[in-house]
Amino acid sequence: MMPSQVLIKEVGPRDGLQNESQTVPMEVKLKLIEMLEASGLSYIEATSFVHPKWIPQLSDADELLKHLPGKARYSALVPNLKGIERVEKTSLQEIAVFISASEVHNKKNLNKSVQEAMADIEQVINKSNGHYQVRAYISMVFGSPFGDIVSIDHVKQLMTALFALGVYEISLGDTTGMANPAQVDAVLSDLLKHFDKDKLAMHFHDTNGLALSNIYVSLQHGISVFDTSVGGLGGCPYAEGASGNVATEDVVYMMEQLNITTGIHMERLLATSDFISNELNFNRLSHQLRKYRGGQ
Repeated sequence: MMPSQVLIKEVGPRDGLQNESQTVPMEVKLKLIEMLEASGLSYIEATSFVHPKWIPQLSDADELLKHLPGKARYSALVPNLKGIERVEKTSLQEIAVFISASEVHNKKNLNKSVQEAMADIEQVINKSNGHYQVRAYISMVFGSPFGDIVSIDHVKQLMTALFALGVYEISLGDTTGMANPAQVDAVLSDLLKHFDKDKLAMHFHDTNGLALSNIYVSLQHGISVFDTSVGGLGGCPYAEGASGNVATEDVVYMMEQLNITTGIHMERLLATSDFISNELNFNRLSHQLRKYRGGQ
């Protein structure tokens, strides 16, 4: 069931940068996006329309979207009705919505219950009036570090509701890197009895070093869309220990070893990772970037 090609969705400019304490100039963000596109990445989540008070790093969203190179398919996270009103002033064709399977995390991240967050998503989708494709994230699918239990039945209920609202794809998030290959196998074995694999994506964090193993198991189930972040940048600002997304270059390397097509140029991608890592003085380098730098 292993796919012959995969689509890698780059979330570095949004999910990768949102947790950075130092302000990243818009010029650096635009250069990052330009280099990602030149590497062959065809889908880039560029920013988020979250209120600047909550994530100041992304306060330049409106201006950033005016200057994008225009080659890739861009997306932005839209948390509420104010966000969709801002989107209407851009040329975006796609938006993303977010909900957590953990009640505690949802309240920390959105200051709302799961039920309230779902109501917001419904409002956003209704307001978008079919003008945008809508992708959804479900966070904490593989467990919560806050002590609350995340059941597979609860995840299925959220997925059913989101698909009913019209989202075209759901990205299943391992937000704090808790998942292990056996768990991923069990979860996907259950979910794929109810949902089309072509409507699912996987979003793994490498907190415990298992992201690539979890991706391999996902491939065995026929999953062909993966969220990654160049350089392994990222983390959820409302979930302690969510140290970083799986690195785009590490995933591309693994796909190359498996003879799975990505359409991504590795040397250009590594140069991109090197660029943003240097800009951020980023010490936690991806495996492939370490090799690129000669084992430093």
